[in-house]
Amino acid sequence: MCGIIGYIGKNNAIPIVMDGIKRLEYRGYDSAGIAYLIENNIEIKRRKGKIDELKKEVDGLRISSNLAIGHTRWATHGKPSDENAHPHRSDGIVIVHNGILENYIEIKHSLEKEGYIFKSETDSETLCHLISKYAKTRPLENAVREAIKQIKGSYAFAVINESEPNKIIAVRKESPLVIGLGDGEYFVASDVPAFLNYSKEVIFLNDNEMTILYNDGVVITDFDGNLLNKTVEVISWNPSMAEKGGYRHFMLKEIYEQPRSIADTIRGRIIPEKGIVAIEEFGLTPEIINEVDKIFIVACGTSYHSAIIGKYLIEELSRIPVEVDIASEFRYRNPLINNRNLFIAITQSGETADTLAAMKEAKRLGAKCLSICNVIGSTASRESDFVFYTHSGPEIGVASTKAFTAQIVALYLLAISLGRHREILSQKDCINLINDILRLPSGIENVLEHDEEIKKISKRFFKTEDFLYLGRGLDYPLALEGALKLKEISYIHAEGYPAGEMKHGPIALIDEDLPVVVIANSTKHFDKVISNIEEVKSRGGIVISFTTISDRIIRDISSFCIYIEGINDYLNTVILTILLQLLAYHIAVFRGCDVDQPRNLAKSVTVE
Repeated sequence: MCGIIGYIGKNNAIPIVMDGIKRLEYRGYDSAGIAYLIENNIEIKRRKGKIDELKKEVDGLRISSNLAIGHTRWATHGKPSDENAHPHRSDGIVIVHNGILENYIEIKHSLEKEGYIFKSETDSETLCHLISKYAKTRPLENAVREAIKQIKGSYAFAVINESEPNKIIAVRKESPLVIGLGDGEYFVASDVPAFLNYSKEVIFLNDNEMTILYNDGVVITDFDGNLLNKTVEVISWNPSMAEKGGYRHFMLKEIYEQPRSIADTIRGRIIPEKGIVAIEEFGLTPEIINEVDKIFIVACGTSYHSAIIGKYLIEELSRIPVEVDIASEFRYRNPLINNRNLFIAITQSGETADTLAAMKEAKRLGAKCLSICNVIGSTASRESDFVFYTHSGPEIGVASTKAFTAQIVALYLLAISLGRHREILSQKDCINLINDILRLPSGIENVLEHDEEIKKISKRFFKTEDFLYLGRGLDYPLALEGALKLKEISYIHAEGYPAGEMKHGPIALIDEDLPVVVIANSTKHFDKVISNIEEVKSRGGIVISFTTISDRIIRDISSFCIYIEGINDYLNTVILTILLQLLAYHIAVFRGCDVDQPRNLAKSVTVE
């Protein structure tokens, strides 16, 4: 998983590409590199580590180039090292690559027999040599077309050639790639923020498409060389949305952006006075809804936790049975899915490889596919029958925050719509539920006022090495999410558990040093949650309670308790999530961790 950026045009490419690499750092950060053209010679700078290491090499350059490509890497083949960093070279050919070549070993062995010498452990160098082989006898674009006939896997790459200094070739197959159109300058990148300061006009490449960027224009073809006409789209994001905006970290900024991101997700999709959710906006029709007899929701990581919440919402509000799967497991269990089922893929980036693979399997078996996604033009959105865009804006921090809560809101709206069309919910029910969600942005603002309280609790426990999170019903996936956030960014071991299961194992862990975070949302589970807290306290455990229930009992028996005024049981999942995010954030900061770029993780998991 990596980020690639290329530039050709009238301005100095080197600072533009370096800026693009920095903006793509969330996609990978164990090494970075840049290649630029100087008087028909391609020079390469690449360094292990974060981009600042590369920046030290480049900042002192007093040169200008009108063509450059750059790369930020998250290792899949070969350890992080200068040698394994991109770009890779073979004679005059230089490449930056994102993805995995499944058959690179056999190609590598064949090339070695022909005399090609490998200097890295990467699969990417194999592709570079392969293109170089064919570029000896044909133009670069034809050499690329010949090479991709032989490779298997998912990939996006950009390639340049010393002997053809007026072009960049870029190719996409199951890995994101977007073109930016400027005034006398052209860009290609893994994601829009890489060039958003320079261009808002973009063309999204589909699978099996290639672009040739010249000094004076762009050509797009399929892999056979047939010309394609593509739609130019205008990105509405302000470049400042991708900056920290005065916050210490992107993650904190994104936590505080949630009132706006949720308002944007709701906006234009509801008619409150009529209790209507406009399902047509994302492609569904009443006829399709009425044909659905079962729903499958598939996701990875944080999105999987929103999927579990979605199961509760959809089953309770529409009475349609729902199965939830981790995407990496779905297609290997021979799922019983058919053309009367709706498959929902939840993916922040729209490029998560396991989720896309599960989607393809569901479509093969006849199911209709809806994706809940944050990235317009992503693979998931293009390959789905229906799309619900969450509109939460760029999320730069690796640990998802605003994308997660926007997903819950999307599932809430979907559940209301399903329930109304299937006549489980009355118009009055829908009006009440929609009016509740209109209160959510201000409800989150109220939660954020408790930031200092959370900071004090975090300071008390940041040296702790284990946490347990407990919840019942809708609070159980929140326990999973709270534990995941903590382990992702602070490296503290944390487990989320159904509170009723505590006595079946985790209770053995409880002692006077173990903090137990208890999430108490629903009044129908309240008495049982109190019993669970008593079990923890009787064994000396430390209880940190987050609750929307105004009851003195929970305050009295908890070591620490934060009460937040709730909205309804469904939307309280969003409100309580904010507390869990802040707890993880402040603990990680106190521990001195790299909050935005935690070790071993990358934002967009585009490989299996």
